[in-house]
Amino acid sequence: MAKPKVYVTREIPKAGMDVLKPYCEVEVNQAEQPPTKAELILRASDKDGLICLLTDQVDKEVLASGPQLKVVSSISVGFNHIDVSEATKRGIYVTYTPGVLTDATADFTWALIMATAKRVAEADRYVRDLKWKIAWAPMMFLGSEVYGRTLGIIGLGRIGSAVAERAKGFRMKLMYYDPVRAPTQKEKEVGIEYTSLENVLKQADFVTVHVPYLPETHHLIGRDQLRMMKPTAHLVNTARGPIVDEAALATAIKEKWIAGAALDVFAKEPIESQNPLLHLENVTLAPHIASATGESRFAMARIAAENLIAVLKGEKPTFLVNADVMTVRPLSRAKML
Repeated sequence: MAKPKVYVTREIPKAGMDVLKPYCEVEVNQAEQPPTKAELILRASDKDGLICLLTDQVDKEVLASGPQLKVVSSISVGFNHIDVSEATKRGIYVTYTPGVLTDATADFTWALIMATAKRVAEADRYVRDLKWKIAWAPMMFLGSEVYGRTLGIIGLGRIGSAVAERAKGFRMKLMYYDPVRAPTQKEKEVGIEYTSLENVLKQADFVTVHVPYLPETHHLIGRDQLRMMKPTAHLVNTARGPIVDEAALATAIKEKWIAGAALDVFAKEPIESQNPLLHLENVTLAPHIASATGESRFAMARIAAENLIAVLKGEKPTFLVNADVMTVRPLSRAKML
């Protein structure tokens, strides 16, 4: 029996390839750049499985180009880059890799909180540009205290909860908003208060965003919301770029509605050269690297490969996005191994 054919849209850690190769005929995009849509359509045309990344738009056309496709496995916690509804209609299983990047992302969120509070990126540029002419001055690079302040978390899922746990060491007052309130027992264990989005924005010294990107969260943080924040407050986003209105944020920074911001994600990635945030000193910017640890990336690749192999074995994958697909194409009909 011929092995299933799988296309991997970028080189991935060996941990993932080691899972795939014993079972599948694997084709990998060796280029540093993601495949173009035309390339993706071409490569998917004779494949049984696809392993993709957030940078790959697996839309209706791509899915239609692969009549043999049984599974699209994404190395990501988000899946808004995949037309899940269309995949379900076509009997294509969609899987993802939640959980494994929780600690890495929570750690990085805290790196950004500290960086924006203490103006680390500004100070680094100041030293490297040889602008440091006075050894010490009482008003030089005044930042913000973190210990004992109020942390507002928007979205108390896995990552938001992990960020809250880390805040305990700073003896912070914790408050959160989520469309779905957490169980009372969890709130007590974390030591966090549930309140409205408006109250989080008005009271928090640091606001950190951890909701998924959905139509209802597009520009969840816009001009009106930024106006609610304290002039001494900082905004941090490690979720998805379009959740924050970047033009409104740039205005908020320039006009000093808030003290600073730190972002790992953007509406368009890589960031466009005309993005006004690039030219603001008190904004810390990172190239979507919150999950960039060896441990998390290796685990994501392995789990994505295991999800894909499970479907091709006729087994329910651990992390299935579209459970309804099983009524369209039962696992017994997806089985190839």
